Amino acid sequence: MKNKSSFYRHVAQTSDAPMGLEVERAEGPFIYTTDGKRYLDFISGIAVSSLGHCHPRVIEAVKKQVNRHLHVMVYGEFIQEPQAAYAELLNAQLPDSLDRVYFVNSGTEANEGALKLAKKHTGRHKFVGFRHGYHGDTHGSLSVTGRDVYRDPYLPLLPDVYFADFNGEDALPLIDEQTAAVILEPIQGEGGIIPADKKWLKAVRQRCDEVGALLIFDEIQTGFYRTGSLFAFQKYQVVPDILCLAKAMAGGMPMGAFVSSSEIFTSFMHDPPLNHVTTFGGHPVSCAAAHATLSELLDKDFASRAATIEEVTRNQLNAEGIVEVRGRGAMLGMELESSELTQHVVKDCLERGIILGWTLHSNTLVRLAPPLIIDKDLLAEALGIINKRIRSRTE
Repeated sequence: MKNKSSFYRHVAQTSDAPMGLEVERAEGPFIYTTDGKRYLDFISGIAVSSLGHCHPRVIEAVKKQVNRHLHVMVYGEFIQEPQAAYAELLNAQLPDSLDRVYFVNSGTEANEGALKLAKKHTGRHKFVGFRHGYHGDTHGSLSVTGRDVYRDPYLPLLPDVYFADFNGEDALPLIDEQTAAVILEPIQGEGGIIPADKKWLKAVRQRCDEVGALLIFDEIQTGFYRTGSLFAFQKYQVVPDILCLAKAMAGGMPMGAFVSSSEIFTSFMHDPPLNHVTTFGGHPVSCAAAHATLSELLDKDFASRAATIEEVTRNQLNAEGIVEVRGRGAMLGMELESSELTQHVVKDCLERGIILGWTLHSNTLVRLAPPLIIDKDLLAEALGIINKRIRSRTE
């Protein structure tokens, strides 16, 4: 009880109704609470725990690095083996134009760095974002987030930010010779699990090339096999100029990155030097965890696991009251017919040991993002419970 009272009294709250589960430990797809209950984490800590909680390979890498050293110097000055090794492994999975990585601590910090890099490289200051897009809550990231309810309390934000419809034709005329960058999610996450149209995405890429604007892909949620390929852009066959990563990157450790070309990154080296720095970015323990995570993902067939999760989920979720199941791989959203039904289903499933959630921009969309390591029997069992809870409210 002491921990609970301290949490509510001393930890800053982000809503007036936090879930309030008191965690004792977590392992695999499950979270165990101090009252003896077990919960299936069907949202993977919001697309973070793709390998489940406390994956042995990640834990071993963390323990090994902790015994070597922790923080030794601000970013980019000392050569640290975990950082260099992970950068090499990550860049080896990417196109030649994405050959250099800048490590940070979170997704919003990755997007902040990408915006600064685009301005510095192009000498321009205009950005194009998309309605219902979400890129984080710091001022720069919030400036290109396309949802007024979150932006309005913090106005004024960055100037010269323009919004278009995602998958809409109105985007192309906005991209002009004054545009530093276009920023988008290949699949909008908090905006409702909306995949980009491939033809449209290629047209955006072409327009950026025509006017000299950079294209930033926010793959904070979509990365690391969440959508069926290591990164979502690979299936679209559209390569960004800057790729932003985080969430599932380090198996549960805080980690983010933005990746670009050596040429573009030279902008950070002069006028003045050290014009973008971070104290804890590329922390050696996080890099060790990230190396172990990516190694595990590459060693096993996680592309097929994500595809199986999508197939089983689409086939099994068939209760009346479901409007649509959309998304790719293990990044899925279940649209229900009303906000009341959504609230009841999420609440009922939590009482039965399944953690679900809805996205920030929709009160009728249930997030479905189980760990990629979930086995088919457990997946089918959970989906059966979800179906049953929907039917209990609609029949």
